[in-house]
Amino acid sequence: MNSVASKKMRERQSASQSSARHSGAGGDPPASSFRTPRSGDPESSSLPSIVEERVDGVRTQTAMPWRIVRLGDVAKTLSGGTPKRSVSSYYDGDIPWVKSGELGDRVVYETGEKISRAALEQSSAKLFPKGTLCVALYGATVGKLGILGIEAATNQAVCGIFLPESIDTRFAYRFLESKRRELIEKGKGGAQPNISQEIIRDLEFPLPPIDVQRQIVSEIEKQFTRLDAGMAALRRVQANLKRYRAAVLKAACEGRLVPTEAELAKAEGRTFETGEQLLARILADRRKNWHGRGKYKEPAVPDTTNLPPLPEGWAWASLDQLLELMRNGISVKPDGASGLPILRISAVRTLSVNLEDIRYLKARASDYPDYVLAAGDLLFTRYNGNADLVGVCGVVPTHELPLVHPDKLIRCRLVASRALPQFVAMMANVGASRDYLARRVRTTAGQAGISGGDLKGQPIPVPPAAEQSRIVAEVERRLSVMEEVEAAVNADLRRAWRLRSSILRQAFSN
Repeated sequence: MNSVASKKMRERQSASQSSARHSGAGGDPPASSFRTPRSGDPESSSLPSIVEERVDGVRTQTAMPWRIVRLGDVAKTLSGGTPKRSVSSYYDGDIPWVKSGELGDRVVYETGEKISRAALEQSSAKLFPKGTLCVALYGATVGKLGILGIEAATNQAVCGIFLPESIDTRFAYRFLESKRRELIEKGKGGAQPNISQEIIRDLEFPLPPIDVQRQIVSEIEKQFTRLDAGMAALRRVQANLKRYRAAVLKAACEGRLVPTEAELAKAEGRTFETGEQLLARILADRRKNWHGRGKYKEPAVPDTTNLPPLPEGWAWASLDQLLELMRNGISVKPDGASGLPILRISAVRTLSVNLEDIRYLKARASDYPDYVLAAGDLLFTRYNGNADLVGVCGVVPTHELPLVHPDKLIRCRLVASRALPQFVAMMANVGASRDYLARRVRTTAGQAGISGGDLKGQPIPVPPAAEQSRIVAEVERRLSVMEEVEAAVNADLRRAWRLRSSILRQAFSN
């Protein structure tokens, strides 16, 4: 090799070694300085844990120097406090006061409450500087993170972590994010998850050089940006499916989903039984089946004054007119690990009854014969903490074992073989029928509820029987397709979350 070539090779080696030593100080190093991803690795495998260089013309890989330290040995932690609520002068001041629920894995710029200078001086609340890394210690938000975008105080459920200049705040943030599941597991045991500052301080913390920390954070955020874009697209699909579901049900209750019986009869030159005629037969059967239950009670009649017009051949009925019986459930508290299955309140949602969402009574079905559910029964939510779930309705599916319902659910059984339960459930959950119940929900002691009397008066559109069957079949067909798409989207979202965890796990494994 001539002297000129030797000189150029030495210059290239020197430049390569200098780049390896100083990469990250003035920006991201070139991609060629990272190791090549292994087959099957996620894209995050390009995280910079190994640097390539040439020594004497030979390409080598050298592990960057990572130390594993106890987090508490390199960082300090402090929690805040809550000034006395009884001292009004402590609140409505000008110092932002962060509560654990406000740590939403983001930079915190605003708080729901502010405290005064006196509160800061006369309580355990502490003022943390802008840029402080915070982690939630208690309750449902345990393990949630935030970085203060403002100078702020915190309550005792928020731990501030104060880092030396040798640790990048975003690096520590992503590290704690990777440890969230571990923190939650360590916090279990009480009524709510609860972690201590000591648990945080005892975490084993990987400590590469600061420039490598920044490279790792940059690569994580690049991967997360791509991942977040994909997850956002999946959530848009979920939102569109929800809107499509609502549109299908709205079209069904307005007679626009399938050809009406009136249209078909006219095209085929025949007569048909109208919804009004069907309702007359239902009322006749209702009276006939009343035998043995005392004096016959005339059903509530719907007030149609403000109801929308119906398609030709349809009629308005009250739910009460369509029912053979209505009954609240059992008020006995479930107390067994086995025995008679009793549904939870959460088993009933819009157009569904989950037969696996149960508890048990130490009893037999023969102890509660009037409360045993049958396939085709309608179940309405009578009480719930969420007003939007009050009055929602589902149809009890076919089942083998005896099953009963609790007091906060109302069972309705339709007059036999006249109106389809699936159709009535669809109508009860949308449009004017749903609006009627929503206006009558009342809240007491944090529980929203509706009375049986209001439920009986709920207006239900009644089309001809054949049209009901066609509507039910078409809605179920479309919802079935939607459920398949939704299942695929949910599976993709779960995979995305697993990939997110994999990226973090690999980032901090050196």
